[in-house]
Amino acid sequence: MVKSQQLDPTDRRILLALDEDPRAPIMVLAQKLGLARGTVQSRVERMTASGVFRANSTRVQPEGLGRGVLAEVSAELDQSHLNEAVAALGGIPEVLECLAPAGDTDLLIRVVATSPDDLYRVSEEIRLCPGIRRTSTRMILRTVIPYRTSPLLAEPEGGGPQAPRATPPAPGRAVGSPGATARGPRTRGRGALG
Repeated sequence: MVKSQQLDPTDRRILLALDEDPRAPIMVLAQKLGLARGTVQSRVERMTASGVFRANSTRVQPEGLGRGVLAEVSAELDQSHLNEAVAALGGIPEVLECLAPAGDTDLLIRVVATSPDDLYRVSEEIRLCPGIRRTSTRMILRTVIPYRTSPLLAEPEGGGPQAPRATPPAPGRAVGSPGATARGPRTRGRGALG
């Protein structure tokens, strides 16, 4: 379980450096950041112990294992068989992760395959798991923003917690003056054309 903790600017600098080069030795990190080796070592150990990141973790790319097709499978479950379904899904090697989202979908399953035909096989294997009533598969054509955490580590101005972002106006709502929308001034009836 990850323990939530406040990261100070030094923690963030260390994590950003590790994000750029996960295999960097502690001494190299210390030199690059202008910190004492002991400071970097103790902070890395503390952040590892609290679950901020996994020590010496290298994320394996499925493409390098011949599995270049990525997909998401949405599954509807018989809730009384949730544990059986999760156990069966854990036995399918192509299942990268299984998430329980809010909403209409009971499980969201990220999978890989060698080809579209192989994806069909994997999808069928998932559909036949005990407790799964229905599935829907969406093949991912391209990753446009890869997995990342570095934006979360960016130091907010003022050094405090991240300031909330301004909420964008709702579509068609005020852009300039009161009563104006993105389409122009509000009019009564059918508008200027009649």
